[in-house]
Amino acid sequence: MKILNNKISIFLIWLIHISGALGLLYYDIIFFAALTPINLYLTALLLIINQKKPGFKELSGIFLIFSVGIFVEFLGVNYGLIFGNYEYGQNMGPKLLGVPFLIGINWIIITLISGGIAHNLWIKNKYFSIILASVLMVFIDLFIEPVAPILDFWEFKDNIVPASNYVGWFFTGVITQTIYYKSFKNKEFNFSINLYSAMLIFFLLLNLLG
Repeated sequence: MKILNNKISIFLIWLIHISGALGLLYYDIIFFAALTPINLYLTALLLIINQKKPGFKELSGIFLIFSVGIFVEFLGVNYGLIFGNYEYGQNMGPKLLGVPFLIGINWIIITLISGGIAHNLWIKNKYFSIILASVLMVFIDLFIEPVAPILDFWEFKDNIVPASNYVGWFFTGVITQTIYYKSFKNKEFNFSINLYSAMLIFFLLLNLLG
């Protein structure tokens, strides 16, 4: 039953991202971009469901990752620290002090899938695993940043993404990955590699064809 649920979840993830990319590119960018909150909440739900035996420790870790994400974004949006000067658009949903609740969900998603992949590729050394996972987080952000303003996710001052953004992503990633490593005894791989791949292809298509 678990295997069946995993396969259904993977099918849904690919369906959401491929149909979303096609809708944004060839149908109605305003309509599909506005569906971003639904997409991220559903993705996060499927990701948590597919974790191996999620319990109190794992859920506490997820809450900590969310909190770290919200905190660094608060510093970034309000004081220009860590990532640079930027502000969020309307498609990221409701905000508190300039920070969308949804961005904390995004930090959870990218942390868990990157951590799950890295741990299974480099299982023998936790430090290399954490570093690799943080690099994977920065790598996917390289493809997100160019299309974020187009989708009304967020936009940097003068529409220039500073190097500090990627440095900030890496070091924040080290923190969230450390939390993930300590909180999740069993680190999931199959759903994570599929979700990471679907997200990467989604943003790659938008960069190439948008």
